[in-house]
Amino acid sequence: MSKFTSFLTPHIESFIRYRRASGNWNDFYEIIMHRFDKYCAKNYPSESTLTQSMVDTWCKQRGTEKNNTCRTRSFAIVALVRYLKARGKTNVEPPTLPREEPVTYIPHAFTDAELANFFDACDNLPAHTGKFYSVLKKIIVPVFFRLLYSSGIRTVEARLLCVDDVDLQHGIISIKVSKGQDQHYIALHDSMTALLRQYDEAVNELCPNRKYFFPTGGGKHRTQKWVADTFKELWNQSNNSKTRAYDLRHHYAVTNINNWICSGFDFDDKLMYLSKSMGHRDVESTKYYYSLVPGFADILEEQTNTDFDDIVPEVDYEKIR
Repeated sequence: MSKFTSFLTPHIESFIRYRRASGNWNDFYEIIMHRFDKYCAKNYPSESTLTQSMVDTWCKQRGTEKNNTCRTRSFAIVALVRYLKARGKTNVEPPTLPREEPVTYIPHAFTDAELANFFDACDNLPAHTGKFYSVLKKIIVPVFFRLLYSSGIRTVEARLLCVDDVDLQHGIISIKVSKGQDQHYIALHDSMTALLRQYDEAVNELCPNRKYFFPTGGGKHRTQKWVADTFKELWNQSNNSKTRAYDLRHHYAVTNINNWICSGFDFDDKLMYLSKSMGHRDVESTKYYYSLVPGFADILEEQTNTDFDDIVPEVDYEKIR
């Protein structure tokens, strides 16, 4: 039985199959599709054709919304309209969205003490004997967040990792599902590879023949809400600062850049390695992290005899992440 109820059901289902086959689908798109379907079923119960008014009304910026929030909520519907229009199934035009606002969030600069507190909380999660979900969480949490910390992997990439994506023999992760469509690979530190092997053996006893590397008790992948809630719960046990799980990715990048300073570096090579490992489509996206490293511009100029702005032009912040 279909999960959708409006007249758009066959179009939505076709759109979802297409996006999944192309490796360009995520949890948030799924949520928006369900909301749009309910909106159409409730407000246009007797309609059989998508209209401009339906789309424009849904995508119209609400009084409580910021520009970026409206854009994020509307992207999935814009993609649906474009999909249908390209196949001659609608004459509706993609709506005009509000202008994108610059991202002003500054990632948290972790201290060694904060990280020690956090991972101590991860390692000491209580596990109630005989309670499957509690035991599974205790096994997954310390490994999941250490993977974020040690590899710079995006939270969505870690959540959607399949067992077949992780080469435990060679310590290589194949990222097939990300924020874009580009597949890339991550080479793990030997200590992380060893930890993943131990984890895989332990979780297999609870979830044999699982599809996802970090499964739920029902065999599905972890949600973004689970990541955010779990991180916040454990972080707040011993730390007072405000941060988020995604900031571990920023920490990974900044730590790597700081290490270049001490080792004398082949700048271009190291920059390219970092960019590819983090799944950036181009080096331009990686340049953002220089702004997070105190004094890096002066050090770079000193070691290369080249002005910082000549090597690292102004960053396009809209390409970040």
